[in-house]
Amino acid sequence: MPELNSATRKDMLSAFDRLLTIMDELRANCPWDKKQTIQSLRYLTIEETYELSEAIVEGNMEDIKKELGDLMLHIVFYSKIASEQSAFNITDVIHTLCEKLIARHPHIYGDIKAENEEQVKQNWEQLKLKEQGGNKTILSGVPSSLPALTKAIRIQEKARSAGFDWEKKEQVWEKVKEEMAEFEATHGDEANGENLTKAEEEFGDLLFSLINYARFININPEDALEKTNKKFIKRFTYLEEQSKKDGKNLHEMSLEEMDEYWNKAKLL
Repeated sequence: MPELNSATRKDMLSAFDRLLTIMDELRANCPWDKKQTIQSLRYLTIEETYELSEAIVEGNMEDIKKELGDLMLHIVFYSKIASEQSAFNITDVIHTLCEKLIARHPHIYGDIKAENEEQVKQNWEQLKLKEQGGNKTILSGVPSSLPALTKAIRIQEKARSAGFDWEKKEQVWEKVKEEMAEFEATHGDEANGENLTKAEEEFGDLLFSLINYARFININPEDALEKTNKKFIKRFTYLEEQSKKDGKNLHEMSLEEMDEYWNKAKLL
């Protein structure tokens, strides 16, 4: 299969070799790179991952390329540090990944059949549990440190892989309406204390059911919410900038005045 820009396998291997050489040189000669540890890189890796996510949401291929490079650097960096500690090296990382991919795709490298994407996912989760010796539950594979919205998506995906899921999207929507009604019944103008705790619980149930419905209609709720965040920021920034140009103080404006600018922003 021809690659983008006619890059050959030899070109790819050469580029990766160049990266490894640069990493060796930086680790040996750069004061900052010499000082880094696996622990010190952790928060930077998280930051780079979010930057890649933002580039993907924006659909900016140039930025996606750059952010993928930053993440690749981190993978090589971790491996370099680990090799200095005689723990593992980049070769071990790659071979471990290759072996896992082969083991997790028996429908490609074995005699297991998978007719569709759903069967592939189910096989993946079952093989993952088998590799763990059966000592872990299906949902234990969901990292506890994930943001709540993303965690809800992964929980539902893993539950589905075990066959625990609704059959039709209409059933899920009925659940959404049920949770909305329960939430409405728990909160009011003076919700506090025990009532507020119950309202919070029901609000969480409502969000979880909405995320479930989004999955059934092939909408990624994380992406959808982030796009709405960006849309709100764009419109509110317009409101701020345009009202300032008109000599108005945002904090002294009425809601009706703000709405005039907001409605103009919606037309942009």
